Amino acid sequence: MNSNLTKEDILQILNATDGEIINYMSQTVQYRENNLITYSKNVFIPLTEICRNDCGYCNFKKNPDDPEAIILKTKQEVLESLKEAEKYGCKEALFTFGEDADEEEIVQLKLAEYGYDSMIDYIVDICQMTLDETTLLPHTNGGNFSFDDLKKLKEVNASLGLMLENSSSRLMELPAHKKSPGKNPELRLETIANAGKLKIPYTTGILIGIGETKEEVAESLLAIRDLYDNYGHIQEVIIQNFTPIPGIEMEYWPEPSFLDMIRTVIAGTLLFGDTDVSIQVPPNLNNDTAQIFLLCGADDWGGVSPVSPDYVNITSPWPGIDELEKLTEDAGFELIERLCVYEKYVNNEWLNDIILEKISNLSLHRQQCVPHQEHIF
Repeated sequence: MNSNLTKEDILQILNATDGEIINYMSQTVQYRENNLITYSKNVFIPLTEICRNDCGYCNFKKNPDDPEAIILKTKQEVLESLKEAEKYGCKEALFTFGEDADEEEIVQLKLAEYGYDSMIDYIVDICQMTLDETTLLPHTNGGNFSFDDLKKLKEVNASLGLMLENSSSRLMELPAHKKSPGKNPELRLETIANAGKLKIPYTTGILIGIGETKEEVAESLLAIRDLYDNYGHIQEVIIQNFTPIPGIEMEYWPEPSFLDMIRTVIAGTLLFGDTDVSIQVPPNLNNDTAQIFLLCGADDWGGVSPVSPDYVNITSPWPGIDELEKLTEDAGFELIERLCVYEKYVNNEWLNDIILEKISNLSLHRQQCVPHQEHIF
């Protein structure tokens, strides 16, 4: 099975039961060229918690009048976090923030106070500071961006990310996205396509358990595959499960079943099996079941931080890297650190000279930087 998979083929996987699941799982083995499972050691820095979207499952967004909300971090605050992360050997600076936060007056005032005209000017400067004053590589994930803004971000980021979540506009009518204009799949697909046109190494993925049908899961995976086929910039696909958190609108919404996650990871693995795209499952959202996804073809744990929590899933702490290594080895695999940009993109077709030089100066041991199974520095 390979990229010739049709929607009907994927639906067969997503509806598989009993021995069919085992059979599909065994088919993923043909695409595993070695036993390496990768992760990126990062620091997670939320630049602002203000967001124009109000997703039913979100724990990240804060109201502007919340006294505990991060309105906008100062450069000094960010730099302190980056320097702390350096001490722990982190190599990725993950910058997250609410989409179009500068639509809110309180953020506009902070930007003006700091000397910026817009959120994009601030973000670009933060990423530039990261390159100038630390050893870390910026990876920005802040919602939809215009083509011009993506062009600016490309110059100061090793990679960018945006979860597609789902390609169905029907979800805009459900609690997950009904108050979130930025989750319009047409906007998201356009942003990801523009990143491809600009040759930006990119991370995307789908969210399971927010009211989607299996047909919509299949269509979403195929939409990401189409983007990869057109532009070649998708470096990893995240299969993420919805997890209820106390206080969110969808607090009592049912979680996706364990088998639904298994089937979806298998489908993603078989759909992208003839590519060098990694399939990632967040370990902190699947503490008790994470190992099984390795047996379904997943080959990446994503970003794991020794210094900061997962602010998007605040009730799900990261496993320690030692713990992650034990989980990985117990399943018969080897845990290997990678960068936030995969090795196939580490060239002047995708990255500028400044970022290439930063990468060449990083102290990752040659054998430890294996961004994907068949790519070794």
